[in-house]
Amino acid sequence: MTNRLFQEAATTVETLDELAKLANYSFVDTLNCDPDAKADGADHAPRQVFTGHYVPVAPTAIKDPVYVTHSRTLFRELGFADEMALSDDFVRMFSGDISHVPEPMRKVGWACGYTLSIFGTEYYQQCPFQTGNGYGDGRAVSVLEVLINGQCWEMQLKGGGPTPYCRGADGRAVLRSSVREFLAQEHMHALGVPTSRSLSLYVSKTEKVRRPWYSEGSRSMDPDMLVSEAVAVSTRVAPSFIRIGQLELFGRRARKKEHPEAMEELEKIVLHLIDREYSDVIDKTLTTPEKVVLLAREYRSRLTSLVANWIRVGYCQGNFNSDNCAAGGFTLDYGPFGFCDDFNPDYQPWARGGQHFSFLNQTVAAERNFHMFLTALGVLLKSDQDYLRQLEEIGSGFSLVMQEQMEKMWAAKLGLGTFHAALFNELASLMVQTPVDYTIFFRELSTLPDDIGPLKKSFYKGLEHTGTLRHLTYETDPEGMEKRWSEWLKKWKSLIDSAASGNATPLRSREEVSRQMKLVNPKYSLRGWLVVPAYQQAAEGDYTLVRELQEVMTQPYAEQSKDVEEKYYRLKPSEFFEIGGLSHYSCSS
Repeated sequence: MTNRLFQEAATTVETLDELAKLANYSFVDTLNCDPDAKADGADHAPRQVFTGHYVPVAPTAIKDPVYVTHSRTLFRELGFADEMALSDDFVRMFSGDISHVPEPMRKVGWACGYTLSIFGTEYYQQCPFQTGNGYGDGRAVSVLEVLINGQCWEMQLKGGGPTPYCRGADGRAVLRSSVREFLAQEHMHALGVPTSRSLSLYVSKTEKVRRPWYSEGSRSMDPDMLVSEAVAVSTRVAPSFIRIGQLELFGRRARKKEHPEAMEELEKIVLHLIDREYSDVIDKTLTTPEKVVLLAREYRSRLTSLVANWIRVGYCQGNFNSDNCAAGGFTLDYGPFGFCDDFNPDYQPWARGGQHFSFLNQTVAAERNFHMFLTALGVLLKSDQDYLRQLEEIGSGFSLVMQEQMEKMWAAKLGLGTFHAALFNELASLMVQTPVDYTIFFRELSTLPDDIGPLKKSFYKGLEHTGTLRHLTYETDPEGMEKRWSEWLKKWKSLIDSAASGNATPLRSREEVSRQMKLVNPKYSLRGWLVVPAYQQAAEGDYTLVRELQEVMTQPYAEQSKDVEEKYYRLKPSEFFEIGGLSHYSCSS
């Protein structure tokens, strides 16, 4: 997303009145409104939504909002003056009060429905109505679309109050989770991983809600207490927030002929997705079936690339249901996410996520989500067997494309021109058995060390707990492990020094290999145990550490100061392993 979509704006927007001139509400102006909705947006109680692409909703402002931070990077890319984030009218709007926005901005936002599929299986009964008509944006309210440099951007308040999809909840987000999501979006963008973006973050001085959370030092998988936390509103930005689960909702309705406009609504949301996020690669003059097939092929490319990038930087989505999978091919919905510390193929930050959404199984989860994507699209092609066959072929080719993306990614992390399966498999075994810190290991490897001394900075030793670090071969046989590591390093370096690893690419200097590896392997990672002190201080009204983390994590590949390195480039302390809220989270986190 970074290179494809964002270009720095030519002019500077300094006031909300100037921002209002960029308003362009293409989503609500071209798609169908829920016919049962209230025009004034006073629609905050849970109810079934049977038809339409969106429901008008007036967000619920937080009380006494206070500025926490904003994304200087995104402001610059959108052409916004930094000072605007502190202006009264901007704070008011992006903390949930849009009742006084200047025209042509609108005083009502919107929320959207979607449905639930978990690992390729459709679900209905978890909906409070057992129909699937109650799923959707329960606490996310879109309030603005702007057109900048020919690109449309949707701005959505996370924690903007209840909607018809709230399922009885209060529609609020707390400061803790808002800080995590804000920083994660900033970090992922800086890592070069496609993602929704952070715009601004405000917290209420007076409004609090009670949430389940973990007591200090708790090893419980689920929260074990209720805590009172300040509510916050973060604004996230993307070309659109259309999810696979959204397409599924309209695909299910059309498949079952639930209402007369069901097929039309499915086609409209698919074509809108193409216009919003694929117009640069899909010709507008093509027929709908032709567009659908091209969409499937392009999305396959984006999704496989995205997941390979996640694994490159050590990110695990945690709850990778289809409703948490953006149809534009970028990271969306930072719930129980995490960046791994030790390399563990089964790493899972969601306390109840299981292996199906674990770190290295994200490739399989992505394929299941892609299958649900194709199932929805296939409804539009049911009368054209040739296009339907093409769609099926695209689906059957997913695993091969995913494998190619993964091999390309691992080769790049290792500084090689070609993937070497035996070398990688041996490395993966060593990384688990030692075990090693994922980020630190690959960064130290990027220096092309002469021996394993620098790599040992990444080795976790002497940890005797029974959770994520189950293999302690290094401790039980240090001499044998050091010999294995040295032998592996020798094999790897021989490939680095050989002519293009078996192809015709000319030799590269060691300095060039190291430089390229450091552009692939970040030095800094947004680990959960680093974020906790930041939101704890923020809860006391001190946002210094939040802003410091933001500064460090938006330069993840850079060699920063010695103080930053000592503080943020280090192993996870042993006492933090398996602690609730540090190593794992509940689903609502």
